[in-house]
Formats: sequence, structure tokens, C-alpha cells
Amino acid sequence: MSEYSVVTLSRHIIEEQRLHPDATGAFTSLLMEIALAAKMISRQVNKAGITDILGGIDDQNVHGEEVQKLDVYADRVLFKALDHTGTLCCLASEEHESFLPIPDKFPAGDYVLLYDPLDGSSNIDVNVSIGTIFSIHRKVSSAERGSLEDCLQPGRRQLAAGYVIYGSSTMLVYTSGTGVFGFTLDPSIGEFVLSHPNMRIPEPSAKVYSVNEGNWSAWSAEQRQLVEEMRGEGEHGGFSGRYIGSLVADIHRTLLRGGIFMYPGDARMPNGKLRLLYEASPMAFIVEQAGGRASDGATRLLDVQPRGLHDRIPVFMGTSTFVDRAVGHLTATLGSPPVGAGAGGSGESR
Repeated sequence: MSEYSVVTLSRHIIEEQRLHPDATGAFTSLLMEIALAAKMISRQVNKAGITDILGGIDDQNVHGEEVQKLDVYADRVLFKALDHTGTLCCLASEEHESFLPIPDKFPAGDYVLLYDPLDGSSNIDVNVSIGTIFSIHRKVSSAERGSLEDCLQPGRRQLAAGYVIYGSSTMLVYTSGTGVFGFTLDPSIGEFVLSHPNMRIPEPSAKVYSVNEGNWSAWSAEQRQLVEEMRGEGEHGGFSGRYIGSLVADIHRTLLRGGIFMYPGDARMPNGKLRLLYEASPMAFIVEQAGGRASDGATRLLDVQPRGLHDRIPVFMGTSTFVDRAVGHLTATLGSPPVGAGAGGSGESR
């Protein structure tokens, strides 16, 4: 790509803003501040091994999981990058039990940010790709600094969602309901530049399933049968397995190559492991905008109404035909219809 034809993230967001004549610029400002926080986190991730920021801090988060030093850093960076901007009324983080109102000393805005500051942080010490996931909603309550109602909105109401993957390169991928766009951080100029315009899950898609088979013994008989069928040599077989154990990395590969990502509920975790608001819902929005499907095994993920900030939910997402087939298999004995009829939704007005 010629240096004269580079499209930066800021340019792309401004051009998207022009599609909305009534836009105030607040939404654009919010996305740019998220990108700034991502650069700061990327810098720290890339030098983690030489700055004594790897490992845990002898504490647990609200989910009972060991908190990593980088978790704390990323959570703090995101909050401090956004608390003073006047664009948000509140935030909610996977790392905090309650939602976080904007401090009284700063102006409050009309948007809500939900985020997982460092997805896959259990992989930090072994240098596996990790990431940040975010979801943006419009405030719906009358509370100046937000309320629980503002955070507990179904995914179909998202204005935007995205993730940042910190790997061999740092990429920011986002959608605001008009397609999915990927930007790679160019460290030489300190800017995210458009590298993956209009990302679509490829068709025909790679026959790959991504699931933690270490949970096999706790799966339902239907889930085991589904994976056995994928492994087999029949019409619906011929799949290979690829599982990284970092949601951002697994979904990123699925967007680029195709296939299906699954994290089903099981006997130990009936609702699965992934959090609806911070992981499943934003990824579902991205996958649908890229032409795929996302389901909890019976219902379109974006239609699920959250009941609490830290709800967990089973997840099946990726290539449309594979997700439809998986859901049809899992629900056949229950008489429930497969997912698909409502997929492909877009973000609401800014």
C-alpha cells in the first residue's frame, strides 16, 4: 500500500460520521479514545516480559479468577482514558461487580461502554495472543450518570462493538452496523491503518471447529455427537480442530478463515463460561456483520435479554451454515427451531 493511500482509523471514523448528518462527534471521539487506550495497552503487552508486569497479584476478580497484573493495568487505562471525555454516562467492566458511573467531577454523556479489558489473560505468561473487547450502547434511562438499565440491553441495540488483538501485530476490528473493518497498528507512525476493509467470513468456508475438548466428559450427549460428526468422514464431517483458548484469537481466526467457534454449557457450567455482555454479545454483533451467525444453541445471541452484569451464556458462532447445522443438531430432540431467521442485524442510530 502506498503511503499516500493509507486510511487511518481516525479518517475512517470521520468518514463514517459523515453518513449520519445529525451526528455530534461524541461517538467519533469515544471510538478514538478507545483506540488510544488500545495503543497504551499494546505497548505494555509488548514489553510485559521486561517490565515485571507478567503474572498474578494474589487477588481474584468478581468471578473468582486470579487477577493478572496486566488485567489491572488494562482496566485502569480504559477507565481513565474515557472517564473525563463527556461522552459516557457509565461503564461496566468484567473486572468489577457493579457498573461504574462517570465521576461527578466530569461531565456525563449519552453512551454506555461495556468492556473486557484483557480477554484471555490466563494466557499472558505463555505469550499467547490476548485482547480487549468492547461494546457501545446509547443511554436509555433518565439517570444522568447511568443505571443498571443502561447496561442490561440486548445485543441488537449495540451501536458499535469491537476488539483489539495483541499478537504478532496489534489489530483493532470494529463494526458500527455498516460492515466490519480491521486496522493494524503501524508502530512507526503510531496509527491504526486500514488493513482489512469490509471483513467477511469467507464462503466457501474452512471446515474448522474451535472448542475446548478438555470439557468433553461434562458435555451433553448431543454436543459430543455433534463434534463426533464433525470429526467424521460423512457429508457433514471432514472438520479439523483449532482451539487457542483466547476468545479474541479464536474469533479473529474464524472471521478470516471461516469455521465455527463453540463454548457450550456443560454439567459443570450449564450456562457456559463466556460472559454475555463483555464477550458474547459484542462478538456476535461483529460476526453477524461479517455475514455469519451467532447463537446460544437455540436463540439468536443478539436477542438475548441480559438479567445481570455478569451473566454467562453458551456460544456458537461463525460461518452461517455451520452454526445453523450445529443448532439444528442440538435442538432436534427438543423440537426447537434452528437459529437463522433474525440474523444479520445492524447497529441502531447513533
